[in-house]
Amino acid sequence: MGKTLQILAATAFVLLGTTHQQTHVATAFAPIRRMLPNYPNKSPPFTNNISKSISTSNSISKLHVAGIEAAWDSYLNVLEANPLAVKSVTAGVILGAADLSGQAIQQVMAAKDDQDSDVTAVKSDGGIDIARFLRFAFFGLILQAPWNHFYYLFLDGVLPPTPDPFTLTTGIKVFIDQFIQAPIFTVIIFAFLGTLEGKSKDEIKKQLDDDYVDTMLANWKLWVPATVVNIAFCPPILRVLFLNVIFFFWSIFLSLKLNKKEE
Repeated sequence: MGKTLQILAATAFVLLGTTHQQTHVATAFAPIRRMLPNYPNKSPPFTNNISKSISTSNSISKLHVAGIEAAWDSYLNVLEANPLAVKSVTAGVILGAADLSGQAIQQVMAAKDDQDSDVTAVKSDGGIDIARFLRFAFFGLILQAPWNHFYYLFLDGVLPPTPDPFTLTTGIKVFIDQFIQAPIFTVIIFAFLGTLEGKSKDEIKKQLDDDYVDTMLANWKLWVPATVVNIAFCPPILRVLFLNVIFFFWSIFLSLKLNKKEE
């Protein structure tokens, strides 16, 4: 709602500015019309074209803002009616897109280093690894969104949000999220995606031994500040949506990390 108000305020400022522009154009040409007695008592044709162009631009801007607001309102209505389903579908789309971005990055890396066997394997077929894309989309749909939906319901139930964003309650919730929940969930991510990929328990354990510490250090660099913003400022119903947006970038990292030795 706050973003919508900001968009509307910015649009109003632009509309007011363009209205003043039309007035200034007409005023600027008034002395010229008075000096030419045979000149029609109306604005020059090109000033009319400017006014029409500005008017058309205003109409398009209004329609664009109205369309965004209508889409956002529709999303919120569906989210309120079916929170888990909407969060799950949103996460599936975002995480699938994140893996596609990760694959694109790997292909760019391959173009710069043709002798990197880890990367050339990714582009050997010249296309997208559909199975890998589906694994990440499935992870978002089945695990990531449901986990965080119920986790935040529990966390906000035990420690209700406070009117003041920066309180002891916020600090405690951030600590729980990042230093209790996140380490556990990261292990689950490794195990879940490894299982979907067909890895054995020993292979998953080896990947945890190799990559878990680095992953958690990277996690805290991104997720501690992101979690502060989420807990302090986001309405509870939008917590998972905010998390999904940040998770897009985190999933690119995970996609590269978990598939760096893919053959």
